[in-house]
Amino acid sequence: MVDLDCKAKIVSTDVPNKSPKLSNKLQVSVPSTFRDAQISEAPAVACSAYDDYLRLPELRKLWSSNEFPSWKNESVLKPALHALEISFRFLSTVLSDQRPYANGREWRRRLESLTTSQIEIIANICEDNEEDRATRGTAPIVDLRSSHGVLVRDGSYAEVWKMTGDTTVVSRTSESSLLPRLATWHKSEDIAQKILYSIECEMRRCPYTLGLGEPNLTGKPNLEYDLVCKPSELHSLKKSPYDHIDNYENQTLYCTQQILESWIYVSQQLLKRITEQVENKDFVRAASDCYLIERIWKLLTEIEDLHLLMDPDDFLRLKNQLCIKSMNEAGPFCFRSKGLVDITRQCRDLKHKVPCILGVEVDPMGGPTVQEAAMKLYREKKESEKIHLLQALQAIESAMKRFFYAFKQLLVVVTGSLDANANQVVLSSDSGDSLSHIFLEPTYFPSLDAAKTFLGNFWNHEQGGMRLG
Repeated sequence: MVDLDCKAKIVSTDVPNKSPKLSNKLQVSVPSTFRDAQISEAPAVACSAYDDYLRLPELRKLWSSNEFPSWKNESVLKPALHALEISFRFLSTVLSDQRPYANGREWRRRLESLTTSQIEIIANICEDNEEDRATRGTAPIVDLRSSHGVLVRDGSYAEVWKMTGDTTVVSRTSESSLLPRLATWHKSEDIAQKILYSIECEMRRCPYTLGLGEPNLTGKPNLEYDLVCKPSELHSLKKSPYDHIDNYENQTLYCTQQILESWIYVSQQLLKRITEQVENKDFVRAASDCYLIERIWKLLTEIEDLHLLMDPDDFLRLKNQLCIKSMNEAGPFCFRSKGLVDITRQCRDLKHKVPCILGVEVDPMGGPTVQEAAMKLYREKKESEKIHLLQALQAIESAMKRFFYAFKQLLVVVTGSLDANANQVVLSSDSGDSLSHIFLEPTYFPSLDAAKTFLGNFWNHEQGGMRLG
């Protein structure tokens, strides 16, 4: 039992306790089983096999390559563009599936939705980069309007002229990306066109566009997509070391997990940036990046849900072919991803940033110093950027716990409850269920939780117990 004492003066000096009904002590029950859940990777052998299957060492070299030293956003945007490009390849794989029993209709819809979600996040990353004075104008772009109508062909792009009244607009299209090719294939033409219009719409607030063949109606500069993303090098990794396995779901699983790992790497880079921003008191940028992390956790859930569309018999056969066994010592499959475990730990450790954000030190005697500062911040509303950041931190916690809860349910659906049981995911709350430990453990921000609890109680009694309805 955690005992949280709340005197009336804790709310703030300008919020008197006018109601004698307000209890001076609230008690919050927390199951001791789920305190301080340990998040650990699967055994090294399992993690190494996972890395080799997805060719992660080679992918990480592409993600971490520094081609544009003056562009600080490269480490974040490059792996995001890689995830998008792999999604185009995934779409091609799904549309080429000749199995009569495959759920092609739903695959198309899910991948279309997934691609749009990724484009939205990429657009937000680009917008934030241009809003920051320190990084504005550093992205590698080609300004098509600066040529004054003179086109220089260098063999790496195709130029398309579009006439709008007296205005000439040039739209450069990437030569290496798969998206322009999908737009010319009868099976994918409609979905590719929708993706191109999504890029046009989502990038409207950014001073440049991606240059993948979108209409570019305003004639904005194009990102040097082929130089940044290097689609040719990325697609050279399209075959897994187990490509000889005769199972169509092998390529499906391979693409799904590569997209997942790309976004996990994006999260790692953003979390590093958030730490620096909080230390530098740049709370506005930190809040923006935290909300990006929240959206990425939701995106990871959407990516994992693609497993639900795989054919059950083919997937379980693939599981045997890849020798993925449900051993207690291996734990849930997701913990084979060292990157996922890393961002989970980093997101949970964001709780240590709260005192710095509030400008107080933790009381070594366990006093409510942080809680009082949070309540004062919420009541006075003088530093809204801090409120936004604290809300974003709790949003990350919520999205992360939802991911692991959804993954637990996913395992049961795709492998069956008996197999999931062997994987320690369908056990009671008193067991060593590692996934349940994550989403059932107490809040990472007890001081913020307590501050809101007591403020809620104050306003409840201040209003005289009024109820709607």
